[in-house]
Amino acid sequence: MRVLIRGAGVAGLTVAHELAGKGIAVEVTETSSRPGGGASWFAGGMLSPWCERESATETVVTLGRKSADWWEAALPGHVVRKGTLVVAPPRDTAELNRFAARTSNFDWLDGDDISALEPDLAGRFRKALFFRNEAHLDPRRAITGLSGRLAAMGVVFHFGAAPDFPGAGFDHIVDCTGASSIRQTVDLRGVRGEMLMLETPDVTLLRPVRLLHPRIPLYIVPRADGHFMVGATMIESDDRGPISARSLMELLNAAYALHPAFGEARVVETGAGVRPSYPDNLPRFSADGGIIRINGMYRHGFLLAPSVAQDVAAHIASSSKTNAARPANSFDPVLVTPRRYDNSTGASR
Repeated sequence: MRVLIRGAGVAGLTVAHELAGKGIAVEVTETSSRPGGGASWFAGGMLSPWCERESATETVVTLGRKSADWWEAALPGHVVRKGTLVVAPPRDTAELNRFAARTSNFDWLDGDDISALEPDLAGRFRKALFFRNEAHLDPRRAITGLSGRLAAMGVVFHFGAAPDFPGAGFDHIVDCTGASSIRQTVDLRGVRGEMLMLETPDVTLLRPVRLLHPRIPLYIVPRADGHFMVGATMIESDDRGPISARSLMELLNAAYALHPAFGEARVVETGAGVRPSYPDNLPRFSADGGIIRINGMYRHGFLLAPSVAQDVAAHIASSSKTNAARPANSFDPVLVTPRRYDNSTGASR
């Protein structure tokens, strides 16, 4: 069997990994010159299903709780399992209570506990929530590492490819082009996320920290060599332009509120990505003939892509057995809604 995957973002690469692991011949096309040319490059890389429950359905927890294990198996040494710390300024303690009421699997911390976990935040916050079972990774390292592993497994990449790269001769085509389908797919919309990268030797964080703020919830994710990814806005827009002045100021002000030393940090990068999203903010895949379309990762790409990829790979494997005796391209159109996705209610099944 031969499968063509369009798009080398997190969705396409995770599907390629699942298929190649089953011995299926896979080729991946990407219009950019490198993997992760879309929103995946600007992701936070937080594998935090319980924190995400604050603004998402239980389905995100159900599908995302095994993501750290998947990434660790695919890329040993890339996953950092030190949990997530959620804090709020003293005047916004009510935000912590609200966050706690909507989530689970956390511990309440006091000031001494916070200092023990993150010494550089000592004395800055009185209370916090600690989600000890969460993890994170560097998305750019993960994307690069996963594409390298796939190449070693025999996956063929076509970078700088035309969007209409010919699909003749393939048993299945998996469309993972994400935001390019906005305005072409019913109910799919763009949610713009903006980020910046700060560099400072004066702050050390061991895990992602979320600062709850009534106006702009902030997360800061530590990277290597004193770099910190700061994000991210959620703007209902498919504008792919540079970060706005308002967003830049709000992100910088929030980072300063977490630790004043960020006021002297160097801004080494800013960026914006458009995250394709359905009304329920849950991913979907559909099959029509030999074409499978995956979309709607919203802000949960690295968290949910492994689960979706496993379901797509299982669908391809099962459909190939079912249709083994049928002529090529004779598949009946079908909307595939895996049992664990209930896109009408957001509940897990």
